[in-house]
Amino acid sequence: FPIQDFTGNLILDFISYSLGECKDSTYGCREKGGTYSAPLEVKINLISKKTGEIKEQDVFMGELPLMNENGGFVINGAERVIVNQLIRSPGIYFDEEKNENSKSLYKFKIIPNRGSWLEFGFDSSDMVYVRIDKKRKIPATTLLRALGYENNEEIMELFDYEEIVKATLEKDNTANEKEALIGMFRRLRPSEPPTERNTRQLIYRLFFDPKRYDLAKVGRYKINRKLNFENRILGKIAAEDIVDPN
Repeated sequence: FPIQDFTGNLILDFISYSLGECKDSTYGCREKGGTYSAPLEVKINLISKKTGEIKEQDVFMGELPLMNENGGFVINGAERVIVNQLIRSPGIYFDEEKNENSKSLYKFKIIPNRGSWLEFGFDSSDMVYVRIDKKRKIPATTLLRALGYENNEEIMELFDYEEIVKATLEKDNTANEKEALIGMFRRLRPSEPPTERNTRQLIYRLFFDPKRYDLAKVGRYKINRKLNFENRILGKIAAEDIVDPN
């Protein structure tokens, strides 16, 4: 908070929160198959920059499970506990799998500090695929088209005419940036109709909006170290100008 709409006119700001009373005891929840919880309400302000109008409202956010005297939770009548979970730090991670023919299939994940996970890999037909937030696989060249590299020749030139890129282009059923944007949108937002505006907004929000996507310094450091960019890029021509994000 505060949260702004895409026009920058409306601002939603958090003021305070409050927890109500539990409707039943932990014993009663266990007996009746209920959840030991309390209603959570949040007081917020909606501010219009254009008119200066401020609307204040209490919003019911839902039932918040509460910890019982044993340090656990009662969810649908069953006692539950929270188990610590290790979270991977931002960076790039490589992996190898074997298919049914014992062929090695390689993949890597780019994990940001904040935002969508990107997974690139090879399938059994040597196509390079990409998955965004563990959604369905799409040809990696579809993502490249959506980012502005439209025609096949341009994409092939980016990768010095590698055969694996050629194999991927053969599986790519998009022909230009517009088709790629629509194809990605339908996979990531299947319940929404694609338009030129919201397809471009989706790509921006996924990878270019600093409020939604951030590798953080540790992520950039680990990616640069693992890929050895500092030494490998000497004497090479980059596809795009390299700009210091800071």
